Formats: sequence, C-alpha cells, structure tokens
Amino acid sequence: MTRVKPSNVVVLKKGMEQAEKGSYALGSFSPRYTPMIAAVLRAGQKTQSPLIVQISSKELVRYGITPKAFADEFYACIESERITVPVVLHLDHTKDMAVIREAIAAGFTSVMMDASEKPLEDNIADSKEAAEYAHRHGVSVEAELGMIGTTDFVETDKDEELFTDPQEALRFVTESNVDALAVSCGTAHGVYMVKLPSIDYKRLQAIRALTPVHLVLHGGSGVPAEMMKQAILLPGGGVSKVNIATDLELAFLGALGREERMTNEECRNLSPADLERGRAAVEAAVADKMTHFLGCAGKAGQFEYSAV
Repeated sequence: MTRVKPSNVVVLKKGMEQAEKGSYALGSFSPRYTPMIAAVLRAGQKTQSPLIVQISSKELVRYGITPKAFADEFYACIESERITVPVVLHLDHTKDMAVIREAIAAGFTSVMMDASEKPLEDNIADSKEAAEYAHRHGVSVEAELGMIGTTDFVETDKDEELFTDPQEALRFVTESNVDALAVSCGTAHGVYMVKLPSIDYKRLQAIRALTPVHLVLHGGSGVPAEMMKQAILLPGGGVSKVNIATDLELAFLGALGREERMTNEECRNLSPADLERGRAAVEAAVADKMTHFLGCAGKAGQFEYSAV
C-alpha cells in the first residue's frame, strides 16, 4: 500500500532547487537512532528551516533498523511534533537495489545509489537503473562520482579519496539521469583526526557549470563554517545539500556521558530522562548547524512548493 505523504514532505530535487534559489544549503541530518528523529525535526521547526532526515544503508545494518521502521518513526514524528517546514526523507549511501526498493515502498522521498567504487561505466549503469526505478515512483535519486574518504567507516567502507573530474561529471549525470550528485573535493566522512578538511572551490564551480543537477557535499561534520559558506555561495550555484551525521551522534553520546555507540534497541530502552537529555543535545546541534553553518534558518517561509 502506498503511503500518503503530508504536503510538506517533498522530494530531494525540489528541496535542492529551492536551496540554490535561496542561497542556502539543506542540511541532511542522520539521527542514526529512531528516537533522535524527533530532535532533528524539532530543530527544523524551531528555526523554520527546510531540512533532510537521512540514514545510510550501512547505518541501518549497524544500528539494527529497517527502512520501514525508520520511515514509520519519521512520519509519526511529522504528525506528533506538528512539523510544517519542508522535509525530505532520504536513504543515503546504498549499493543494493533491493534496499532502495524497500525504502521507496516505506515512504522515502529520495534515495542514493552509491556505485562510486566501480568503473565509470558500471557506476553510470547502476545509477541509471536506480534513477529509472525511483522516478517511476516519484522519488529523487542522488549518486556519487569520485570517492569521498572516511575516518570512521560508519557510513561507507572506503578510506580512499578520488576527486571528481568535471568532464566525467557531465557525462555521468547526462547518461544516468540522476537528480543530485555527491562530489569529492576534499571533505571526508567522520571526525577529522589528522588531515584537516579542505574544499576545492574551483573544482566545485567547474562541475556545477557543466552539469544541470545540484551538488552534494558529504562529510559536513567538522568543516569550518566559513569554508562551508563559501562552498554554498559560489557564483553560478554551489553546494545545495550537506550531509551531517557524526556531530549529531557525538552530541547525543556526550549528553549521556558515554563514548561507545549503541544499537537502536538500546537507545529505545534508555530512561525517559536520558532520552530527553540526548534529544535536547541533538536538537541544539542541528539548530546550530542550520543557523551558523548552512544558512537555512528562517527560509521555510520562502519555500515554493509549486515552483517548477
């Protein structure tokens, strides 16, 4: 049975078009634990920010969550928290079409096919297959070209980094027909321990000038605010979606006085007091990113749902 979605739950393509038009980026926040979805949504509502709630395929496995369980909690929170700001429900880094089909059936409005470790031809073919299926179901598709490194292996398996080639990006988006492109230009997933983040702005500008789709920057946790603002406000359109996950989990665990991650079930079994303490920390972290990092605070009222 197809889920009936509230009018403020939109596809990624729509959200990114509005973000570029409004000179801000959408924060794509991974709460990692279903009890923290409410905290992310509360921050968006309080700051009047359009936003994305996401989880990756690997996070689903690591934390013991199904796409349906994540989506069910998301839609329950949209109703219980009376969320009116524009929101995208996004499945991040996924290599398996079966998981993509499961997420779309559960009510996700955006999915990501990540075949970036494969040769270009295979990456195009896999991304095109995902785009064809998702578009038939009214869902947006993100793909990745180049390889974004990692420091913690929570979201992806690879610690290699290969910067995105602008000419390859043009061919890739033309042939795959994806709606958003995650590019590699200096950031990494996880916590920056030794190598500091950097952003190749000229590469970003060259890719955006050649491609008709909006750009995504993964590894937003730990990137200095001024560096991110410059990437968002590049002439001709910069980054319109920024992924943030690690900072939220660190805030959550820090509020509980612990360092070790837990499963989703363990999180659900925390005391009400601990859950609220964790939610307050996550909400504050998300609101801070929206206000000081992404430039999206107060932009919900400008969102044009009917704009093409």
